[in-house]
Amino acid sequence: MCKKCWFFVIVLIIILSGFTYKFIFQGSVKMSNDSRLAIQLEPQEKDLVLFEMRAFLVAIQQITNGIIKQDMQAIAESARKVGLTTQRNVPGSLIGKLPIAFKKMGMDTHMKFDALALDAIDLGDSEHTLSQLNILMQNCVACHAGYKFELTK
Repeated sequence: MCKKCWFFVIVLIIILSGFTYKFIFQGSVKMSNDSRLAIQLEPQEKDLVLFEMRAFLVAIQQITNGIIKQDMQAIAESARKVGLTTQRNVPGSLIGKLPIAFKKMGMDTHMKFDALALDAIDLGDSEHTLSQLNILMQNCVACHAGYKFELTK
């Protein structure tokens, strides 16, 4: 009796490990013909991710404008709009499809926007803000160079 229980426990652990790897680490991906990792999404999921990326782009433009005008309050407001708090609205089904490296880069980008907002107010140094923006945009470049989105078939 005990041997059967242990067998089922081991089988369940193996199955759970497989699901954990698939949904937390690997995601729903395949290699594309342009050597980027293609993340397979439903149309509404793709729309949500692209909406977030466009929000990043708008924030970057507003931050750049704030740097030119030396308006640290506007910089902070723009950066906060795309900080970590925006992650509350991402459905779990989408999170499961994203590979772990993509998730880490996305979280890092949101945290960099939050840090930029805090420093803009606390330091009031537009050159520091520009330096932070430069580092933040390296995530944008890396993401677009390494990933693309395809609709599931």
